[in-house]
Amino acid sequence: MASIGKIARRTFLIGAAAIAGGIAVGYYYYRRPYPNPLEGELAEGEATFNPFVKIAADNTITVIAPRAEMGQGIATSLAALVAEELDVPLEAVTVEHGPASWAYFNTAMFAEGGPFAFYDEGMMAEMARGAMGGLGKLLGLQGTGGSSSIRDGFDKMREAGAATRAMLLAAAAARLSAPVAELTTRDATIRHDPSGRSVTYGDVAAAAATMDAPASVTLKDRKDWKILGKAQKRVDMYAKVTGAPIFGIDVDLPDMLYGTVRMSPRFGAKAIRSDATKAEKMPGVVKVVPIDTTYGAGFGVIATNTWAAFRAAEAIDVEWGPAGYPADSAAIASALRDALASGSGSALRDDGDVDTAFADGPRERIIEADYEVPYLAHACMEPMNATARLKDGILDVWSPNQMPTLTRQLCAGLAGLEQDQVKVHTTYMGGGFGRRGEMDFSMYATLLARETDGRPVKVTWTREEDTTHDVYRPAAAGRFSARLGDDGMPLAIDMRIAAPSIVASVLRRTFPSLTPVGPDKTISEGSHDQPYSVPNYRVSAIPADISIPVGFWRSVGNSYNGFFHECFLDEIAAAGKVDPVDMRRKLMAGYPAAVAVVDKVAAMARWGEPLAPGRAKGFAFTLSFGAWVGEVVQVADTPSGIRIEKMWIAADVGTAIDPGIIEAQLISGAVYGLSSALGQEITFADGVVEQSNFHDYDALRIAQCPEFEVAILENFHRMGGVGEIATPPAPPALANAVFALTGKRARRLPLARDFAFA
Repeated sequence: MASIGKIARRTFLIGAAAIAGGIAVGYYYYRRPYPNPLEGELAEGEATFNPFVKIAADNTITVIAPRAEMGQGIATSLAALVAEELDVPLEAVTVEHGPASWAYFNTAMFAEGGPFAFYDEGMMAEMARGAMGGLGKLLGLQGTGGSSSIRDGFDKMREAGAATRAMLLAAAAARLSAPVAELTTRDATIRHDPSGRSVTYGDVAAAAATMDAPASVTLKDRKDWKILGKAQKRVDMYAKVTGAPIFGIDVDLPDMLYGTVRMSPRFGAKAIRSDATKAEKMPGVVKVVPIDTTYGAGFGVIATNTWAAFRAAEAIDVEWGPAGYPADSAAIASALRDALASGSGSALRDDGDVDTAFADGPRERIIEADYEVPYLAHACMEPMNATARLKDGILDVWSPNQMPTLTRQLCAGLAGLEQDQVKVHTTYMGGGFGRRGEMDFSMYATLLARETDGRPVKVTWTREEDTTHDVYRPAAAGRFSARLGDDGMPLAIDMRIAAPSIVASVLRRTFPSLTPVGPDKTISEGSHDQPYSVPNYRVSAIPADISIPVGFWRSVGNSYNGFFHECFLDEIAAAGKVDPVDMRRKLMAGYPAAVAVVDKVAAMARWGEPLAPGRAKGFAFTLSFGAWVGEVVQVADTPSGIRIEKMWIAADVGTAIDPGIIEAQLISGAVYGLSSALGQEITFADGVVEQSNFHDYDALRIAQCPEFEVAILENFHRMGGVGEIATPPAPPALANAVFALTGKRARRLPLARDFAFA
């Protein structure tokens, strides 16, 4: 009988084939490029060559980096891809985000969306990647997520730079009456050395832009790179350190009003009784507006200043309805355990014959463990905000968002406009982590803009509103079993993981008429897709019906499955009396990139060398978003608690575009993961989130951060992502180090529930 996992993958493949067939039928439409959105927005003297490049007569070069800059350095790296092929230094270009446009579709974000491991390069997996990537083009979804920006832009952006350079050369050849072969480019200047004449890019930009783009271009060989592969100065750093008004919360427009929201504290519930009379009479208050969307129900307040809006929102007298989900954290945990105990679920990995392997083995060679993790908030430093203006049939939205085209689409619907009547101005953002891929803050600003008679309104959430109205990383639970062989190595592993479905939750908020098809791989990603070879290996994903909104949190399902999977493997190693690093080398022997990462980080950390009393190390590995990452954490027992002393990280990203940015992101991701492991949790009482601000939902402080040592490898033949990859191994590496130090196994997060930390 075919396994559930094989059936699930086959079902997905049939769907992928249907998509591919649709692409084949509409091949002309698929291949036809989207219109260049820059053509209608050019300043005097500017010329555009494609959706990514503008050049002005004064030789100003503007690169459009159409992915959200939220601190990860993507504006720098995407601009570097263009500058390399355009043959100009990075400091010679200005970088803009650009308009919301289907021309900036993200293929890579979709391509790995199927239930296939990154290392699976079989026919089925490759067919699915091609079909899913094609779907990204057909949908025209402009988005930042899935650590996909460089993977998506690596060819697109370089080709844009190379095509622009070719057109400039052709125009210069006509201007100088010289063959293109005799022309050279450097620093935005085209030279004809035989005659000593030259023109700047700006001199010929207008003429070049009228020429046909080349049908194909030859990209630079890596050995000829001048910018790529080297650490660059961040293009956004000066503005940030000088306090330039670049974030959404900085937007300041003439005749602007200010607003905030107060939404039901119980998700999906509405007001039973409300009285806004007191709030409406407060100084500075313009209007109180009811809000009812797929994100929730509540009130918006419009005022002449933000503080007045905040105070009025607090003054609304309202009684909210009950929650439609388990009312407290204990009941939520019980629901997850019930899901684990049920017979439901989809096996996204089902190798060998797990049931027979367990039945044939002696009971004393079987180990079992239950794990659990809580809901988590994104906790962006810049709270949710957006500014909107509805005037003369045009809606302008200034929004720090990760999904401009979706923002445009949903806000257009609320305003009763067509999409071409909506302009989304994407600002820099003070943290995103997936939270700003949601539409609520932009939608609420749009609803309030309908009530301001053409005046812009900036809607800012309080920190408390932000913390208590997130779309959270799901709470999850896992039940794990393993049968050991005589050599201590696992002969069979069975993993059951239960969590609310992120995909179903996102669709309920954004496209409620759509029903998700097939299993949600995010429930078990980080467990079912790891490069371990075990003869009998089953990983099942079980959706838990809990309607608290959940969403994409930095590294998504990998964030908790890294903890589940790698801590349980550590338990297997301890039970089998096998070194946990050596065990992983053996289990991943068929994947050289993985073994090289394990070897590198083990060497960096001097794994196996004796430590001073009161110190210990823990190891973890996770393959996520196309990158292979190993981490080692060293902890020490101190009078004030366990101290995280040092962390070593080795990551194989395939091709490293900017080692400086990659190192920063690896450390950032690890700190994010350590923060979640140490003390973060979102809990519920009476259907309401109990945490409200950084005093009870804190991140790792500087004094708590370990020393870091990072190695970047480029062994694998395909490029991986960067922004999220160091988060999943961080909690298990820390938990495994705590076990090595104390002898007590941590099977739930946060660790501060059971251990004292310095």
